[in-house]
Amino acid sequence: MLKQSYAISEELIEWRRDFHMHPEIGFELHRTAKIVAEELEKMGYRVRRGVGKTGVVAEIGEGGKVVAIRADMDALPILEENEYEYASQTPGAMHACGHDAHTAMALGAAWLLSQEKLPGRVRFLFQPCEETADEEGKSGAQRMAAEGAMEGVDFVIAQHVDPSQPVGTIGINGGPCSGGVDSWFGVITGKGGHGAHPDQTVDPFHLLAHVIIGLNGIVSRRLDPFQPAVVSIGTVHGGFTQNVIPDRVEISGTTRFTNQEVQMQIREEMGRAFNIARVMGGDYDLKFQYGGPPMINDQRVSRVIEETGREMLGADKVHEIGKTLGAEDFSVFLEMAPGAMFTLGVQKRGHEDFKLHHPKFDLDERALPVGTAILAETAKRFLAGEQ
Repeated sequence: MLKQSYAISEELIEWRRDFHMHPEIGFELHRTAKIVAEELEKMGYRVRRGVGKTGVVAEIGEGGKVVAIRADMDALPILEENEYEYASQTPGAMHACGHDAHTAMALGAAWLLSQEKLPGRVRFLFQPCEETADEEGKSGAQRMAAEGAMEGVDFVIAQHVDPSQPVGTIGINGGPCSGGVDSWFGVITGKGGHGAHPDQTVDPFHLLAHVIIGLNGIVSRRLDPFQPAVVSIGTVHGGFTQNVIPDRVEISGTTRFTNQEVQMQIREEMGRAFNIARVMGGDYDLKFQYGGPPMINDQRVSRVIEETGREMLGADKVHEIGKTLGAEDFSVFLEMAPGAMFTLGVQKRGHEDFKLHHPKFDLDERALPVGTAILAETAKRFLAGEQ
C-alpha cells in the first residue's frame, strides 16, 4: 500500500496545493466540497453532497462491516505570510492547520481503496467547520452526525498532521488524547456612577477582580489534581469612558476537561466563583455553550493503527501522542463508533518554529504518501477483521 501511495505522490501534491491556494472557512466550503465530490465520483464512489451543510459523504463496497475515514477540509481566518507559488490566494484565509493535506490524503486513500476488492464498505467523511462553529454553536462533525453520516459505521479513523515530528513517523495511543470543551459567557452587574464617587456605586470591576481570583483557583484548589482541566478567560469588556464606573462588565472564556464528571464540577465551581458578585452586593448571569466531548481513542482501534505503522514504517517510527487539552471535534464521531485519530509527522526544514495556526506554517509534502497509505491499509485491516 505504501508503494502504491508513493506512485500517486504527484496527484497528492497537486490536490494539496490546489486546496492550499484556495482556502475556505467554516461551512463555506463550496469550491472544496465540489472538487472532492467530483473526484470521488470519478473513482466510482456513491456520493452524498451537502451533508452537514457543505460536507461530503462517499461510500464504496457492498455488505459487511463499514469503516469510516474522516478528513476535515476547512481553513483558518489567518493572513498567510509564506511566499510559495502555492500560497493562499484568498486574503485573510489560510490552511494553517493542515486540513488541505488531510483532504488530499483522504482522496488518495479513496483512490487506493477503489482499486481493491473490499470485503465490506469504506465510507469517507469530508467534513466542514472543524475549527469553528455555526450560529447555534454546532461544528461540522455535529452537523454531519445529525444528518446520518455515521449511521451503520463499525469503526472510524482519522489523522492530524504534526509539525513537531519528522516525516515518516506517526503518533498513536489509546485513551484520552484531547479535551472536551465548553465556552462560557458571564455578565457581572453592579451599580454605575461617577468615577469620583465610587462609594456611591457597586463597582462591577471590583466584583470582577474577586470573581477572577475565584475562577483561577478552581483547577488548583477545587479539582482532583489527577484530572486534567483548564478554566481560561478569553475576553473582558466593560466601560465606555475613563471617569464613569459602568453598571456591568462582560467576561467570557473556555473550559477543558477529559471526563463528564469534571465538566459538571467545573460548571458548579464557576457558579460559586461568580456568586461572589452577589455576596458583595452585585449580581451575575452565567451561561455555558457545549463545544464537544473529549477525544478518547479506542484501545483496540489504536492497536491496529500502531501495528500498521510499525509494519509499514518501522517500530522506531511509531510514538505516543503528547497529551493536550486542545479540542478536536472528531470526538463527536468517536462517541458513535469505536475509533482513533493518529498524528502524522510533517516537519519541514526551515519551518520547525512555525507550529499549527502560525501564518508561516507549512508541511513537508513527502509525508503525504505516508498518511495516505496508513489510512488505506488500516481500513483494509478492519474490513478483514484484524481488530
